[in-house]
Amino acid sequence: MATRPAIQQNPDIRYLGKLLGNVIREHGGERLFERTEHIRSASVNRHRGGELVDMELEDLSLDETLSFVRGFGLFSTLANLAEDRNGLAAGDDMGFADAVSRLEAHGIAREDVAAMLEDALIVPVLTAHPTEVRRKSVIDHRARIAELMELRAAGQTRTAEGDDVEDAIVRQIALLWQTRTLRRERLYVTDEVENALSFMEEVFLPVLPGLYSDWEKALGSRPASFLKLGSWIGGDRDGNPNVDAGSLRYAQSRAVEVVLGHYMDVVHELGAELSVSTELVNVDEDLLALADASQDDSPHRQDEPYRRALIGIYARLDATFRAYTGKVPPRASNFEADPYESPKDLSADLRIVARSLAALGGETLASSGALGRLIRAVRTFGFHLAALDLRQNSAVHERVVGELLEKAGVEDDYIGLDEERRIEVLRRELSSPRPLRLAWGAYSDETANELAIIDAVAEAHDRFGPECVTQYIVSMAETVSDLLEVHLILREAGLYRAGDRPECPIMAVPLFETIGDLENAPGVMRDYFALPEITALAGARGHQEVMIGYSDSNKDGGYLTSSWMLARASEALAPVFEDAGVTMQLFHGRGGSVGRGGGSAFEAIRSQPSGTVNGRIRITEQGEVIAAKFGTVETARTNLDAMATATVLATMEPERVPPAEYEKYAEAMDGISAHAFQAFRDLVYGTPNFVDVFRQMTPIAEIATLKIGSRPASRKASNAIEDLRAIPWVFSWSQARVMLPGWYGVGQALSDFEDKALLREMAQNWPFLRNALGNMEMVLAKSDMAIAAEYAGLVEDRTLGDAVFGRIRDGWQLTHDALLDATGQSFLLENSPTLDESIRLRLPYIEPLNLLQVELLKRHRAGEQDERIAEGIKLSINAIATALRNSG
Repeated sequence: MATRPAIQQNPDIRYLGKLLGNVIREHGGERLFERTEHIRSASVNRHRGGELVDMELEDLSLDETLSFVRGFGLFSTLANLAEDRNGLAAGDDMGFADAVSRLEAHGIAREDVAAMLEDALIVPVLTAHPTEVRRKSVIDHRARIAELMELRAAGQTRTAEGDDVEDAIVRQIALLWQTRTLRRERLYVTDEVENALSFMEEVFLPVLPGLYSDWEKALGSRPASFLKLGSWIGGDRDGNPNVDAGSLRYAQSRAVEVVLGHYMDVVHELGAELSVSTELVNVDEDLLALADASQDDSPHRQDEPYRRALIGIYARLDATFRAYTGKVPPRASNFEADPYESPKDLSADLRIVARSLAALGGETLASSGALGRLIRAVRTFGFHLAALDLRQNSAVHERVVGELLEKAGVEDDYIGLDEERRIEVLRRELSSPRPLRLAWGAYSDETANELAIIDAVAEAHDRFGPECVTQYIVSMAETVSDLLEVHLILREAGLYRAGDRPECPIMAVPLFETIGDLENAPGVMRDYFALPEITALAGARGHQEVMIGYSDSNKDGGYLTSSWMLARASEALAPVFEDAGVTMQLFHGRGGSVGRGGGSAFEAIRSQPSGTVNGRIRITEQGEVIAAKFGTVETARTNLDAMATATVLATMEPERVPPAEYEKYAEAMDGISAHAFQAFRDLVYGTPNFVDVFRQMTPIAEIATLKIGSRPASRKASNAIEDLRAIPWVFSWSQARVMLPGWYGVGQALSDFEDKALLREMAQNWPFLRNALGNMEMVLAKSDMAIAAEYAGLVEDRTLGDAVFGRIRDGWQLTHDALLDATGQSFLLENSPTLDESIRLRLPYIEPLNLLQVELLKRHRAGEQDERIAEGIKLSINAIATALRNSG
């Protein structure tokens, strides 16, 4: 049996921890430092198997408790930063160039990869799902420390401003110590838009063009802009009444402002750089014409046509900025010019400059320098920066369409119709250009709001171009009529146009979320494609998207069944699309935690069923994952490259499991999944009063008071688990260190599977099961049944609490043992030593936070009114989430 190695602490973590200790001593006092150090040492010693020393948590005053929680939470922030710098977050994923070489070894030429990428689309979609507990100020200080640590690693002792690097790091840590951790006000949608835009502006805009340069070198040719950026923030109304037409207009106009401002900055810098003189070189006529059109007649620049051409381009960007935003740019042009009508027009001017430079032998300046990156940025981001998705629940569409039809005198009881009759009514209406909306009609607030949003989208298409909004996600899509209703609503704003070959620049995308929805997805899409007007729309577009939801399917059926049914649904959809002659584009609604589809995106994409990726994939990036994956330029480069690499491999790499073996594995997994599903349902939905245990054992009620998003915790006023959003469901179990959505039911299914040899073979050779078990293993390692027992003590009905927790504890042990048996390991994460060390390093810092949280919850629920108790609970939630990382 293997011996677990001793922890070898990351030197960056040790260094930052030492600096943090000095900051606590200086700013919190010697007593706080000594108490914190005693608790830290006692907990570390306990976890390393040493003598049990009383941590004396009960001796902390409330003020000391708050300071202690802040200190341990700050340590976790710094530990995360150190790990991200050393590449732990990205794992051991291969890079794009390695993947191209790997494919070449299989006989797949680089030219074939480049050809596939011409029609490819890879999109990380930023959402505002509320699992990011940190304030933007904290994230900004963290990013500055990361920059300073890069300088230190490079051997630099001074910053560009002349400050000592270590002093600058200490200053940032001290600022973090003195920065309020919690938000005092709930976020508004505009705040969420601004938070996302900060990542787009500071990370995505500079990183993606540079990545394309790397990919170009790996391919030996210039690829299409296959990786772009998406967002839900300002367009996702599902369960969020705070998103309206104003939110959408704000998100669109601010995105345009950011991207055009970026272009203007780069053009300004290029103007300073390209000082090429016609006294020394000959310049082509196109460039001279562009320079002459600039109106710049300064005698100082008459021999510098590139500068004059860029002055003209800048003037047109200035005019475009004013036309699109209604604002004056920060650095206004001295010349008047016509605005660009489209990004293509801007690209055309920039390419004139590039071609002219290349003709002079300046290929490096033309393609790989700032000018080349700018041309790539325009091709990638356009004038809209990120495509904004719309999303709404199908039940809302049903009511809106029902009201439109009733007031127009077409159908008095649309909601009461069966599916066949609904489709008949909708198709008849869609075949006519006549709108249903009455100019003088009085509509309900819900219908008026939905129509206002569609009007805002039509306005955005007219102003910014059709690429700004291209997808409309239909939550809880169960029928063909759920999709046709969207087309009818879009028609009211002129976005769906009837005819022999109907046109619609926005694609209706079904979101299949529950286990039942996933099972029915192929039938729904087959019936959808059977409609001639849909065949025409999809044929003209060339592809159709289907979104599959990880969160609600997990809450519905448990971790393993959710994962398997998502794979089965993807697999079953492929022939439906093939028969329709339409390329399938899957949109994966993943969250940060394993229970919501989290884990390595690289492995998740690579383990998708054969024939389901096709070079096209969109993936949601939510909450704390955004800062973790895209918080710095380096981590963003690593994670975006991994996403592109995995998509290329999943599309073009030969099948890793022979078809005969796959059929055998899939048949076995059908049985295992069914068993796991039953075990999960028996506990969560079959146990009387289980919801009471959940709500009392976890800090779900207290989490609802955190100001971490604009969205309510539940879809409706209900106490039922079915109506609770998946995010607080998962987040709450994580806080209590149970992590139930990430493993429960799997142990029962694996242990009862009779052919253990086959199970071990599957765990070793099958990417799907290997990835699923690997993610679950991480969850098991982060959970702790001893700490969970402390939370179980919060359940008022002790008999009920003990009975339910007993089943949870036994299920965890069963899952733990079954996983080790299937993977042939002696202990969790034996085959992942870096991750094992990371988790073991931080567990001693989480335990005291959990124990203090339990004590504070007891006092809070007993009615104690001291506001520091509620503050301490919120701080502990923040600190535990930071330490666990992917907990939401």
